[in-house]
Amino acid sequence: MSVTAHATAIPAWVLKFMDAIDTLEFDEGFAPLTEASDMFFGTEHLHGVEAIKAFFVKIDAPLNITHKVLEYWAADDGVHLLRGEATMAKKSAPDRVVRAPFMHIFYLDREEPVRVRTLRITAGPLETDVVM
Repeated sequence: MSVTAHATAIPAWVLKFMDAIDTLEFDEGFAPLTEASDMFFGTEHLHGVEAIKAFFVKIDAPLNITHKVLEYWAADDGVHLLRGEATMAKKSAPDRVVRAPFMHIFYLDREEPVRVRTLRITAGPLETDVVM
């Protein structure tokens, strides 16, 4: 069986999710995540919304960061894909700005209200010495 994804408008919940990552204000933006949600970020595996929040605080708190969604696709089986770019700089060196591509794959449990079962993120390449 093959599944085809179709380009679609970026849902409001995705834009709120990206804003929550940028601001580290998680309330509305992280509403689609639950204690049963899993996130894979590179080699990291996090389980539950609180662990996912803590991970983003750890990696993003030292940065000025903005995520921009460039393309978004949805498939009929609850798989949603996005391609974007993060613009970031250490707060201690705000003039050294780097950009990194990223991909998110959301596996949804349900669409209304949206509940994310699994999120897979790849990011980079990244000039890690600039932001880490």
